[in-house]
Amino acid sequence: MAGPREGGDQGDGGKRVIMNKKVLSFGELLLRICPDTEGNWLEENNLPFYVGGAEANVATALALWGIPSAYLTALPDNMLAHQLTAYLEERAIDVSRVLYQGERLGLYYLPQGKDLKNAGVIYDRAHSSFSALQPGMIDWDRVLEGVGWLHFSAISPALNRGLAEVCEEGLRAASGKGITISVDLNYRAKLWQYGVAPMEVMPGLVEYCDLVMGNLWAAEKMLGIPVDSGLTEKGSKEDFLEHARRSSEQIIGRFPRVKQVAKTFRFDSGERGIHYYTTFFTDGRLYSSREYSSDAIVDKVGSGDCYMAGLIRGLYRQEQVADVVEFATAAAFFKLFIPSDATDQPAEDIEKFMMTHER
Repeated sequence: MAGPREGGDQGDGGKRVIMNKKVLSFGELLLRICPDTEGNWLEENNLPFYVGGAEANVATALALWGIPSAYLTALPDNMLAHQLTAYLEERAIDVSRVLYQGERLGLYYLPQGKDLKNAGVIYDRAHSSFSALQPGMIDWDRVLEGVGWLHFSAISPALNRGLAEVCEEGLRAASGKGITISVDLNYRAKLWQYGVAPMEVMPGLVEYCDLVMGNLWAAEKMLGIPVDSGLTEKGSKEDFLEHARRSSEQIIGRFPRVKQVAKTFRFDSGERGIHYYTTFFTDGRLYSSREYSSDAIVDKVGSGDCYMAGLIRGLYRQEQVADVVEFATAAAFFKLFIPSDATDQPAEDIEKFMMTHER
């Protein structure tokens, strides 16, 4: 699968590429509030926050790396929302498609360094402008104009039935226009609370997708692709790679439009450390990245989004698959040391990092 390559020349990292059509990321813009676990923020009167949301993180990385990036969300029509869109626009993200409606901005609370799968995450997203979206509210013909790639994640259809229907509406429109579609199978158990299981929703959406990203266990939970019990405790890297191959083949076999499947493997190491590698399956071949390890990291949030953005960047630029995988993996690992939701590292810095961590 190749991304769009048409229009004028544009340089990035010393390479000449041809780009014109935009990558549109669709999802909820959030603020992450970071109270410390000890409660010192109450005495210090200081509560750090970050601009976030999985799809906004992807849009930010793509714009930073020279890919024409657009973002679609719904926000209340107030000063705070306009400040946030101006913040994104300053980062070269096209926010002209943002829909202003509804009453409030979505929030979530998570101490810095913790994972979004952590039981301590607190979501405050009910009745937000985005969660109130319903089919027919978005003019998909307008928002998809000039778009060659649409990206979304499983977080949006997890919010409520209306959002699941909005996602399908957008995917159907994008598919009809021949737009490449990617999905990140982010599984957030605390969000699936409206009486349906992910398996009742996600297969119908993945049917429209060209590229599927998600770990083995997300694919099991959302698409019914089985994982051997005990794999996490007893599996070797060879076992994980074989499961990645098997899971990818089953996804492609079940969903005819899907041509590429990406898997991430991120394991905790010690009290604060991490071990990380990824796989990418396409044209009957499984590519595996180099491995990265660290005794300590700064922030787990947004690493997977950075990986997704790295894949889109490389495929958009029609780079060699092995190069795409290595850049995306290095970018995702590098993100673990950045205290924010989205990466702030230019492509050149990631490429230099890769050179110092050769296999």
